[in-house]
Amino acid sequence: MARKVTGGIGETLKTIVYAIVIALFIRTFFYEPFSIPSASMVPTLLVGDYLFVSKFSYGYSRYSLPLGLPLFSGRLFFNEPHRGDVVVFKLPCQYPQLDQATAAVYAARCDDTTDFIKRVIGLPGDKIQMKGGILNINGQPVKRERLEPYFYTDDGRTGTYTQYIETLPNGYRHNVIEISDDQPLDNTDEFTVPANTYFMMGDNRDDSADSRDPTSGVGFVPAENLIGRAEFIFFSTDGYARWWEVWKWPFTVRYSRLLSGIH
Repeated sequence: MARKVTGGIGETLKTIVYAIVIALFIRTFFYEPFSIPSASMVPTLLVGDYLFVSKFSYGYSRYSLPLGLPLFSGRLFFNEPHRGDVVVFKLPCQYPQLDQATAAVYAARCDDTTDFIKRVIGLPGDKIQMKGGILNINGQPVKRERLEPYFYTDDGRTGTYTQYIETLPNGYRHNVIEISDDQPLDNTDEFTVPANTYFMMGDNRDDSADSRDPTSGVGFVPAENLIGRAEFIFFSTDGYARWWEVWKWPFTVRYSRLLSGIH
């Protein structure tokens, strides 16, 4: 009788270990779940969205591994991101627009284990500039078409934004929102994207810490820092139910966003 109990426990533990190993394998090489904690990618992604990121889209780096273990440098099986991809990456904690002393101060308190999600706007060699709220790539203004106003509720407050659809030079179209065209990041210097790096921007153009912001730590994102491409939303909640308010859970799910692709 005792042997049967022991054997049962042993089999259960073995099953758990196998499940953990399989989950880590899938998470490392195929898909990893992420959640959206901020409004920087509204209207594409909302706070409370849960999404899967394909780890194989750009090949693998140390940041593909659990805890970012530094077992190797660079990328293996590297595929270049496309302009317009929505990408998860490790914060580089780089401040190329600041003088050395100021950059050192910011870098000292920057957490380089933080995951960011933004859209790839600039590829290596590109020249990127914001002029009066208009994105310019290689000296050419990006076409944007005005859409209906966008209403977004955060912490119980609803804001009204101007919404546009942008068409990037490769034909990729995506929605962005603006408070106005005269916010701090709506007029910038021209950025030249260095080799093996990428210029990232949020779709919520006036509320995004990204490559335009000299104090964000995003700077030019090295290829090695890319984790993967955001593919689809598997769950979404508006967050208005506490974890113990089980009876409210069905009413907080954003059902229209479930299993929707990310563009």
